[in-house]
Amino acid sequence: MLRTSILFVALAILAPLITFIPRLLLPRSFTTTTFTTTFTTTMSPPAYSKELHVAQLAVQRAAILTKRVFHEKAKGTVDKNDKSPVTIGDFGAQALIIAALRHNFPDDAIVAEEEAAQLREDANLKATIWDLVRDTRLNDPDAEATLGGPVRDADHMLELLDQGNSPGGAQGRIWAIDPIDGTKGFLRGGQYAVCLGLMQDGDVKVGVLGCPNLPVDDQAPLTADIGSNQTDEGHGVLFSAVQGHGATSRALTAGALAESKPISMRSVDGSSLADATFCESVEAGHSAHGDQAAIAEKLGITKPSVRMDSQAKYGSIARGAGDIYLRLPVKATYQEKIWDHAAGDLIVREAGGQVTDIHGKRLDFSVGRTLANNKGVVAAPAASHPKVLSVVQEVLNAKL
Repeated sequence: MLRTSILFVALAILAPLITFIPRLLLPRSFTTTTFTTTFTTTMSPPAYSKELHVAQLAVQRAAILTKRVFHEKAKGTVDKNDKSPVTIGDFGAQALIIAALRHNFPDDAIVAEEEAAQLREDANLKATIWDLVRDTRLNDPDAEATLGGPVRDADHMLELLDQGNSPGGAQGRIWAIDPIDGTKGFLRGGQYAVCLGLMQDGDVKVGVLGCPNLPVDDQAPLTADIGSNQTDEGHGVLFSAVQGHGATSRALTAGALAESKPISMRSVDGSSLADATFCESVEAGHSAHGDQAAIAEKLGITKPSVRMDSQAKYGSIARGAGDIYLRLPVKATYQEKIWDHAAGDLIVREAGGQVTDIHGKRLDFSVGRTLANNKGVVAAPAASHPKVLSVVQEVLNAKL
């Protein structure tokens, strides 16, 4: 009984001190309330977390639409003024992505590939695309609400499509969209990607790639037939990166985001390239295949290159399924479009790679809708990039 009484007395004496001592040690103006507020501030989400989340869900929803079109025998091919094929999937996916961006970031600029002029002149095409856009949604209500829900009507869809007309540049926040990168791969049943990147003052901060026809398994090796005849089973990957926070992959879903996994490039240095895997474009008009073969030979690479369309190549090397991606110039006057590279460039660099043009310059996304200050693309693990670049320059200089 005596011990219990002593304990109660001690507690009564110490209780005020427990409250007083922290106040004594802190500056006079620093109250308990201030401490709580400061602690909460330090636990705030990382930069661009909302942008990343919205971009991932927007790409995932757009990918649902593209897959619906992908499985149609007639994919609705039309011709743009430059004669390159476009599908109804391009228009529908772009409208859905812009709708999500406008709902969440109404003041941001947008650079996108498609515009609505053709749809305004073709009522049947407009109706076909509207049917797809109207009926495409995520099956998770919270995720769908994050994107702002469905597009209001067909005319609003056209208005959204025309909001991707920003000239780009070095100031402010600019989103770059390629709704279906690799349209020819899409049409042949091969690889394509839904691509979205955010640039802040010309620097890529967020990148997301939806690749419905790549294997979910990050360890799956690239195969020669990856450019055609793909199926849904075991396929569908969402690659993501935020500047300074690494790169991840996760399975594409039809609703909430799946669990993510960190990805990294294979550790390949300049002295051990014999076992490296090249990725290159299927179309000879996009990259000089003969030059790439000569480069592979000089590097001692013995494996045949893997040809696939779209920024799926960036995702593949970022997770170590491939190692090197070259896009070598075929026309002196051609300028790469920023939407073809923004997301992939960041994802590879955040996965431990280096991406430059053939002159060793970083890709410059600050000069408009094209990479006007760059020629070609050389992407490789950081340790082997100098060697790869040196051989690229040697082969290309020999042609001059």
